[in-house]
Amino acid sequence: MNTTKMALRGLMRNRRRSVVTLLAIALGFAAIALFAGYTHNVYDGLARQSIHGELLGHLTLSKRGMSKEGKLNPERYLLKAEEVTRITDLLRNEPHVKLIAPRLSLSGLISNGRASTIFIAEGISPEAMQQIQDNVLTAEEMRNGMYVDVLKKLDAAHPENALLSFGLAEMLHLKKGDQASLLSNTLTGQANALDITVNGTFNTGNAGSNDKFAFMSLGLAQTLYDTAGAADRLTVLLDDVSHTENMRQVIQEKLQVAGFDMEVRTWQELSDFYNQVHNMFDMIFGFIFSIVLTVVVMSVANSMGMTVVERTREIGTLRAIGLKRSGVVKLFTTESLMLTLLGCLTGLLVTFGVRFGINVAHISYTPPNSASAVPLLVDLDLSRTIFTLILMLVVGTLAAYLPARRAAKQAIIDALGHV
Repeated sequence: MNTTKMALRGLMRNRRRSVVTLLAIALGFAAIALFAGYTHNVYDGLARQSIHGELLGHLTLSKRGMSKEGKLNPERYLLKAEEVTRITDLLRNEPHVKLIAPRLSLSGLISNGRASTIFIAEGISPEAMQQIQDNVLTAEEMRNGMYVDVLKKLDAAHPENALLSFGLAEMLHLKKGDQASLLSNTLTGQANALDITVNGTFNTGNAGSNDKFAFMSLGLAQTLYDTAGAADRLTVLLDDVSHTENMRQVIQEKLQVAGFDMEVRTWQELSDFYNQVHNMFDMIFGFIFSIVLTVVVMSVANSMGMTVVERTREIGTLRAIGLKRSGVVKLFTTESLMLTLLGCLTGLLVTFGVRFGINVAHISYTPPNSASAVPLLVDLDLSRTIFTLILMLVVGTLAAYLPARRAAKQAIIDALGHV
């Protein structure tokens, strides 16, 4: 007996029921695939924003204890100029390492001469800032002009220039070319002040920090902090994000051998926002996946259950001419497998169509706690799509197993006499 041919005929016998079940599977599969593609795009955008937009780089090197005790005892945990040079020379020729940039964080008061407010600043060389930001925007984002206000550029020819976040500049009524004064504590705890020129503004992308943040050249930060050549950490930029964990181990071992007691942290460990959003979307995806999977199982089980009942006499006839019980089970599970497969393939076509429509519509929205709009785009998350396809095929087939097995156990005479 040709099981595939018989199963196809069985599906065609009640077209309306088969089509309704197929559509339930297709729409469920499309919903999962589209949401997986959307979350994939969100993860990718957040990763780029963390690594390149927030200038975290892929890896951050600092003295052990700096993150917890550095503010209380900065002199102990700062990397001195000679240490920065030694570590840079040690790691410069490592494979996948594109950049090693010393950084210095500081905070204090900024004044326009009439009013003052707090600021949090990052000192980094203009060249390093430019190199880290090289991949912050995709071609699509550059084309539609989104996110251009997150790009930051310091002027290497004018080290006295600084960048202010939009909210901070607006609060103090400062614009490009205006003068401002910074006041901060030095390494020894004394007050130090200097004047800066506003070179431009930028958007941090977060409403909570858009009225506090500033960027300045590393030399200017070191002058304000009264420490020549020192840095509180080194930012390492790699050629690809996939090498992050491997290079973390390599760099950690190399620093230990050279006698440096350092912490090497990845961008994921430093970006709390990325981790929170990732965990939230993973939970939502699992919730949606569970609901859709339940709908698919119930649809297939209901369809196959009714089919088995309606074809009880056919099952009796097949059993009477020599078909074994396992053959009956195989026939109906094959029908279910084919129905689920056709439904998933239809769902895949729906996914491609809807995804294309969304991506060409140039839809944007402003997420909670964000200071700028973001594009609504859907990627193709191949791994999750394949996983969903396989799981639906398995579950859809199993949904037909129990009613088929129950029907196969019926006595032949009872099945033939079923009305």
